[in-house]
Amino acid sequence: MTALTVEGLLGGYAAADHVVKGVSLAVAPGELVCVIGPNGAGKSTVLKLLTGLLRPRGGRVALDGRDVTGLPPRAVLEAGMVLVPQERNVFGTLTVEENLAMGCFLDARRARSRMAAVMDRFPLLAERRRQLARTMSGGQRQILAMGQALMSEPRVLLLDEPTAGLSPKAATDLFGLVRATAASGVAVLMVEQNALQAMEISDRALVLVDGRNAHEGPAPALARDPAIRRLFLGGRGEGRMDATGTARETSP
Repeated sequence: MTALTVEGLLGGYAAADHVVKGVSLAVAPGELVCVIGPNGAGKSTVLKLLTGLLRPRGGRVALDGRDVTGLPPRAVLEAGMVLVPQERNVFGTLTVEENLAMGCFLDARRARSRMAAVMDRFPLLAERRRQLARTMSGGQRQILAMGQALMSEPRVLLLDEPTAGLSPKAATDLFGLVRATAASGVAVLMVEQNALQAMEISDRALVLVDGRNAHEGPAPALARDPAIRRLFLGGRGEGRMDATGTARETSP
């Protein structure tokens, strides 16, 4: 059974502008699926449509078989899906402990026990529990944002470009924590610009082009595909995608 099922998702930022044009995907419990694609492909918009930050104009979103299409963000959170946005994802003037407590606002009585579990998963947060979030490094803040999201014990975790702006080492460390989070049983859907490294740690990958599914399959196989690699690495024999989203190799 899938934790998250998306069928024919349509939507965007204006009535006549469908940035997302029929995206379908599924994520099972314990599975890590990455969504990659060129800038403007609609990757982050998909996450906003899933969580109610934008209202879908078509399609269906289901959590454990329950239809949550178009529900407001709080109702989506209560249903078991939480988003870690790319920016402004922690409260800079609050401590680590206070940030984690904010992630359990739906059930404040469980904040203490949940905080202990999250700090056990992310020892860095226990070490810095009284540190203000604004004084942490970018990688540390991303770990805190993930910890805050996990305070609500979601069944589905959505990550929007979690390694954006991080050093290579910080990105590698964070990817390891994302992989471990999926291994714990959480369904993880991750939008990521660091495409090749994301595919290396993911179970499956979805390539979006112009708001549509272009390629989907086991992430390691897509990561080895020469045309897909050239799309994200460039260089001699650079790949491209045609109007249908098909990966092609151009002549040197």
